Amino acid sequence: MIFEVLTIFPDMVESAFRTGVTGRASGEGIIELDTVNIREYSTNSYGSIDGYTYGGGAGMLMQCEPVFQAYEEAVKRLSARRPVSDKEDDEIKTRVIYMTPVGEVFTQDKAKELAGEDELIFLCGHYEGIDERVIDEIVTDRLSIGDYVLTGGELSALVVMDAVSRLIPGVLKNDESALTESFNTGGLLEYPQYTRPDEWHGKKVPEILLSGDHAKVDNYRMHEMRRVTKEIRPDLYTKYMEERGIF
Repeated sequence: MIFEVLTIFPDMVESAFRTGVTGRASGEGIIELDTVNIREYSTNSYGSIDGYTYGGGAGMLMQCEPVFQAYEEAVKRLSARRPVSDKEDDEIKTRVIYMTPVGEVFTQDKAKELAGEDELIFLCGHYEGIDERVIDEIVTDRLSIGDYVLTGGELSALVVMDAVSRLIPGVLKNDESALTESFNTGGLLEYPQYTRPDEWHGKKVPEILLSGDHAKVDNYRMHEMRRVTKEIRPDLYTKYMEERGIF
């Protein structure tokens, strides 16, 4: 998987991505990250990439041309990486994901969908957003990580890239862990987990987890997933039960 990020803060994206699991995976060549600094495509001598909003309103808006030129640079770099046979296919269209509060809410199902791509371009907005014309021109997906507003799209892009990366074979050393985490367990939240020591501050690890009986452990964990989901996310629990015809 190759990620291209269009941003005015490439160092921010690079430094966060190069640490932890994604950092190790990128070092091993399983996933790759490139950034394009939108400021480098300013069309004026001041190096600015924003302008006042037509019709009035507070704040500034990112202009079309710098964003579009940054996008073309990312497309050119991706094209250069493809095998010769793919370069001859003019129909290849890389998905461009614009991180915006005015977007589809990002979910684990969306992460699975995006993990099936070979390359993704992320567009990170700032100020009051981006001129709608260039969004219409290049963007294929508008995504939001929640019902709140951030100062820019970099953090939300990193969230999406992290979630997608975890689903790519080889990124996690234990691929099974990705299958047993919350939202990968049929719509239920993950069960509570414990490690040594057996007792801490008077609290003991549930005896069944020490029994060595794998069937009983599996049943216990399923019970706990249902309990936790019902208590913390009743909306998910109701959906889970309805999908199974239990009312």
